[in-house]
Amino acid sequence: MASTNLSNRRLRLGMVGGGKGAYIGGIHRFAARLDNHYDLVAGAFDVDAARGHAFAAENFIAPDRSYGDYAAMVEGERGREDRIDVVAICTPNHTHYPIAKAFLEAGIDVICEKPMTTTLEDAVALHELAEATGRFLGVTYTYSGYPMVHEARAMVARGDIGRVRVVQVEYPLEWMATGIELQGNQQAAWRTDPKKNGRGGSIGDIGTHAYHLAGFVTGLKAEAIAADLATFVEGRALDDNAHVMIRYEGGARGLLWSSQVAIGQSNGLRLRVFGETGSLVWHQEHPNELVFTKLFGAPETIKRGRDDLSEDARARTRTPPGHPEGYIEAFTNLYSGFAAIIRANAEGRAAGPMGEGIPASYDGLKGVAFVDAVVDSHEKHNGGWLPPRFA
Repeated sequence: MASTNLSNRRLRLGMVGGGKGAYIGGIHRFAARLDNHYDLVAGAFDVDAARGHAFAAENFIAPDRSYGDYAAMVEGERGREDRIDVVAICTPNHTHYPIAKAFLEAGIDVICEKPMTTTLEDAVALHELAEATGRFLGVTYTYSGYPMVHEARAMVARGDIGRVRVVQVEYPLEWMATGIELQGNQQAAWRTDPKKNGRGGSIGDIGTHAYHLAGFVTGLKAEAIAADLATFVEGRALDDNAHVMIRYEGGARGLLWSSQVAIGQSNGLRLRVFGETGSLVWHQEHPNELVFTKLFGAPETIKRGRDDLSEDARARTRTPPGHPEGYIEAFTNLYSGFAAIIRANAEGRAAGPMGEGIPASYDGLKGVAFVDAVVDSHEKHNGGWLPPRFA
């Protein structure tokens, strides 16, 4: 059995997937290194074992901790005195459930890419397993890692904009405006395959990010949604554009747009929250700024790095004002939050500011439930209103 004393060392990190050519795997490794909380010591990096072993060697992983697949990794790590503390799952969506289940059952904490699973039944089972085993299951809703997103959350909670009335969130991309999945693009190929991606296309891939961001900042729960999905690229099996209306608790109304065919948009995630006495606007492509407008007032741009920001925002800030922080740092904030929670759980204490607002298994469950409700609204109810099963 591995030692549970985590106070005097880095966390031992393993990784499934994320090998050569996998964009997101590199982001996970950067994030794990930046705040010095993790050592990457083991992995099953590729479905092709030979490629995986070569990648492991390039990344200085000991040969006996380079595994051909995740099942071998679970068995190899389970009995080690120096076994991994946590595993990062950087594989296509349909593999998340069996991999996460195996590691949780082995007593190993999990960091999982989103969406957490491809079916609601699997999401429920995984959340319940994490609860039953007492293991931590973190989900990488990256954009909740930005300091100014935490500032917006704190401002809403303080009542700076009054009771929330309207929430508008959008996530447009252009990268799948043509049928690139038919031209050999493997990232697009599995994202357009219902067996690998799940029921939702754009709504599952990026719409879940937008949905989580809106709920994270406002603290509101969705009571019902009504959805219109479209597939604009001929022959594509899943939606590449989604419009969703949301009725939130307390009477607030929301609009969500996700699109993978929005030409001219690189990564245009934007959130606008309108309350009774003010509003907030945050744009991912300008992440260090939050625009706050009071009723009858002029817009004020609040910049990351100010001394008067909330504790949660300041805890996630590394560089002085004027030195931009971005996507890698936001991802790192999640990884540092995961580490804070894993250490705190091992020591039986609170995780502190970095552990606040960290997306975990129930957040993953809510994301899958949202996708399920969106697709059901569109396919089974002609765009009619449906409550998500978990909110």
